[in-house]
Amino acid sequence: MPSARDRKKAVVLLDTREHTPEHEHQTHLKLADGLASLLGCSTVLVEQPAKAPGQYYYLPTETLVGPPRYAAMGIRSEQDLFGGLVSQPYMATKAISHPLPADASFPPGWTDAFARQAADALLRGYTVFSKVDARGAARLLLQDGPLRIKPVRACAGRGQQVITQLDQLEPLLADMNDQELALWGLVLEENLSEVQTFSVGQVRVAGLTCCYHGTQQLTRDHQGTEVYGGSDLQVVRGDYQALLQLPLEDHLRLAVTQAISYEQAAEQHFPGFIASRRNYDIARGRNAQGHLRSGVLEQSWRLGGASSAELLALLAFADDPNLQRVRASTHEVFGTAQLPPDATLFYQGNDSELGQLSKYARIRQHEHSE
Repeated sequence: MPSARDRKKAVVLLDTREHTPEHEHQTHLKLADGLASLLGCSTVLVEQPAKAPGQYYYLPTETLVGPPRYAAMGIRSEQDLFGGLVSQPYMATKAISHPLPADASFPPGWTDAFARQAADALLRGYTVFSKVDARGAARLLLQDGPLRIKPVRACAGRGQQVITQLDQLEPLLADMNDQELALWGLVLEENLSEVQTFSVGQVRVAGLTCCYHGTQQLTRDHQGTEVYGGSDLQVVRGDYQALLQLPLEDHLRLAVTQAISYEQAAEQHFPGFIASRRNYDIARGRNAQGHLRSGVLEQSWRLGGASSAELLALLAFADDPNLQRVRASTHEVFGTAQLPPDATLFYQGNDSELGQLSKYARIRQHEHSE
């Protein structure tokens, strides 16, 4: 627990999005309540306080952009928020996961030094900030097989398209706004088959650090569409080195080391970057030549689908100093759900957009030090 001098007065839910669905807002409030418990404060605010910067802990709904703006609110280090802060918009997205093609245009602050340093952790691909550069990058990548077009602001794979020839790109580009593209970017990446996706992450709150590896599950929503259904995490007390002490299979060990490389490159090449919540999706699959490839798809320096499990793990570690490892999971169930006895409910109701939905987390398999 933080000392009385460092203790925050309240947790502030900082919603920076134009629209937040009901189920997400209620989940965020429940997360804020748990963070307040960890931090030793009893209040959760949904309005930004006008005064006393530095006395509040923030739970932003997105990665924050612009350190000077948020420093004025008291967000100056990872002790001030659950999430992350970057200096340029594109740094908050999967745009950083690839270099530019030769002679391409780029926004302020861009550096290929990140992709050079993190090269062993990345799949083959390019980030572009114009339609002209998108065509050039596609021409290069299609020489080796199908490629995936990835809008950088979409979540959970939404809006992605696989193309096998250049003329399939034009209808996709026609729908894109040039100004948005110049600000945020677009990713073109080798397409993998037989894909497995792993999560690797670290959270640091109230003097506690825990790390995890895990997998995501899919479920079907009320329209029958496959959507995110939850995460299953193996969580250890400590940093990434503690995670690497586990008896990991080779592909998992590679995923963890790739996440570390990606993060170290970000810390070195993105001035002003801070994050208390770090999550990386790592894909493993076969390229067009049938070779196994592994690489970081994207980062999440903000609360995410796994955060309710992260919170339960942090609370368990805070409650028991000898606890070294837990299994924590999140679950999103459409329709009527039978909750297990050990479930911590984050949302249950008839969401106006998604229909009947239950979101809960569980924690199991406690492992103590000798």
